[in-house]
Amino acid sequence: MIKAVILFCVGLVFLIKGGDWFVDGSTGIARKLHVPELLIGATVVSIGTTLPEVMVSSQAALSGQGSVAYGNAIGSIICNTSLIAALTIAIKPSKVDSKTLRTPVIFFFIAAAFYAGVAYCYGQYTRTIGIILLLMFVVYMIINIRDAVNDSKKPKASLEDAEDADEDMPTWKTILLLVIGAGLIAAGARFLVDNGTIIAEGLGVPSSVIALTFVALGTSLPELVTAITALVKGHSALSLGNIIGANIFNLVLVSGLSITLNPFNLPVEKTIAGMNASLVVDIPVAIIVMLIMTLPALIKGKLTRAQGIILLCIYAAFVVFQFN
Repeated sequence: MIKAVILFCVGLVFLIKGGDWFVDGSTGIARKLHVPELLIGATVVSIGTTLPEVMVSSQAALSGQGSVAYGNAIGSIICNTSLIAALTIAIKPSKVDSKTLRTPVIFFFIAAAFYAGVAYCYGQYTRTIGIILLLMFVVYMIINIRDAVNDSKKPKASLEDAEDADEDMPTWKTILLLVIGAGLIAAGARFLVDNGTIIAEGLGVPSSVIALTFVALGTSLPELVTAITALVKGHSALSLGNIIGANIFNLVLVSGLSITLNPFNLPVEKTIAGMNASLVVDIPVAIIVMLIMTLPALIKGKLTRAQGIILLCIYAAFVVFQFN
């Protein structure tokens, strides 16, 4: 058990550093294309910070651990929104560009409605469902690439260009960071899944609960690092875009890939009043916290401290429920 805990921690460190380097490399390349902050966060940075979830869920699915693949994707959405985004909102509320935010938010809820509809109607995710989710990911990326191309044609302020030029990294360095970051993420994901399962079995805790909490938090650490860094540097739009983009990718890319590799049934390891907790708690909470975070931002164009506090309370209650 001690060895498993140590390797689990090593996996978390690999994920954090690997995600950090991957994001640096991705952002360096994105800056050369003059893509706006929120769009960078919702696409390039989100792909980098979501790689741990992709690796963990895919490897779990291939190992026949469908509950881990499911729990990691849904748990990461809840963790990203009601813990990571909530912390940044509670500490430093900010204004947002509701127009730029509109597309990723709408896309998330379309994907969430499809994902939830399958869960409630069929209780299982087939390879066809996985392929549909992956196609939704492709559509989302095409839409964002189109927006990025259109935005790159707009004139840029000379000062902004100068700042970007100063922050640009050499191409060889961005590629090196991408490669090393991806390698650390892959190794960290392996350590996390294998040893997380051992720890769960040793504690007698259902694997879906471990995935919804510890594993989800572990694979969401790159988002946390990005959020804190963006907050410190005053780039709140990058942080918000990263969270929303990562949540979309958890539904359409992480879930889509793991389901396509190895279809699985909805976990039934935990119940509440005789009903599947996945249907009563997990999926509804994931959708509710996103509504709390995004609707006021779309309507009023700003985030408030009250939103952050409410989301943090929801996350605390969710964790308590999982281990009750």
